[in-house]
Amino acid sequence: MLDDTYKYQRKELELKALLEITQAINENQSEATLVNIFKFTCLVHLDIKSLILYVLKKDVFERKISHGVKGKVPVTLESAAILDKKESGQLQIQLGEEYTFEELETYLPVYHKDKLLAILFLKRKSEEMELDLDFTQALANILVVALENKRFARKQLEQEVLNREVEIASQVQQMLFPSSLPNTPELKAMVTYYPHSMVGGDYYDLIQKSSDVLYFCIADVSGKGISAALLMSNFQAALRTLLRSDADFNVIIHQLNYTLIENTKGERFITFFLGEYNRKTKKLRYVNAGHNPPILCWERTKKSELLEAGTTILGAFDELPFLEVGERENLENFTVHLYTDGLTESMNAEEEEFGEERFQQFVNEHLCMNPEDFHQEFFDKMQAFTQQIPLRDDLTLLSLRFR
Repeated sequence: MLDDTYKYQRKELELKALLEITQAINENQSEATLVNIFKFTCLVHLDIKSLILYVLKKDVFERKISHGVKGKVPVTLESAAILDKKESGQLQIQLGEEYTFEELETYLPVYHKDKLLAILFLKRKSEEMELDLDFTQALANILVVALENKRFARKQLEQEVLNREVEIASQVQQMLFPSSLPNTPELKAMVTYYPHSMVGGDYYDLIQKSSDVLYFCIADVSGKGISAALLMSNFQAALRTLLRSDADFNVIIHQLNYTLIENTKGERFITFFLGEYNRKTKKLRYVNAGHNPPILCWERTKKSELLEAGTTILGAFDELPFLEVGERENLENFTVHLYTDGLTESMNAEEEEFGEERFQQFVNEHLCMNPEDFHQEFFDKMQAFTQQIPLRDDLTLLSLRFR
């Protein structure tokens, strides 16, 4: 009779323990609260004196509970140090000499879908007391699966937030680009832009200062993602403000460098090319700040050249070490191809880069073409070279034909 009463009381306590843990899960209590409730139910309702609970996180089992243990036990257990013999229910754990689990009576591996998610070490209050290992293991399983579900939900929420941030950054970046490009007898423009991811680090722009003066530029910010898009947005705002202020070319470049240094403390930089064409004077002025040199095609002489004069990358030095403003005169019918390094660094299956020489050769074979036709033929050639090998960087090609 006494034995039946004891069994009845044990079942009642087990039921109470189960209700407490499931109620906490249903109430969406925090991970710390769930762990504490599990610890409390084991100690109070299940006649357990000492316990340690390790829970898998990535490739490491982290210690979540350690109670009533006098010896030194590890904070984490590497997955590689655990040999799981699931058929026999045995684990072999490699420990450093300074660690031991000897004072604990037994251990319970906790699985979910055949994956070892946790290990529970425990010791009874009294050797005379019977310990229901099946129930204890089931309770531990409920806790660990709940923790895993919470971790999965948290990751999912973080991913949703990140996806939304990336979407916003992508929209911000699209707003930086011109909504339309000129297509008139005097100026035909064509751009091809392939971002490496949803948010790239390339930027191009055309800014009509007056009926005679047009600014055009291309840039590439170090890094990618949201921070790159925000930095480029700030850079564009500074550039447009300076261009509206009638500032001298030298002042514009120095001020852009100063703005970058102030915003990034020298941790990010931008390669940049800025050109200014005056239709009335037929003069082109430009500065190349460490960018891939655009190619200028002279229609009259059927020749091309690289526009290299300028300075170093922006944002790397408090003061630019040198600055040269390039000039070309008597320009009437000409084409300029501006591009980012994603074009020349595109690779084929043998990991050979497309390279600047191939691009210059293609330009020389297609001097002063209609930009739209030029882009069509060039990207057919590039596709034949890369054979669908994915881009490793953003790719931008901006072609302007002045007549």
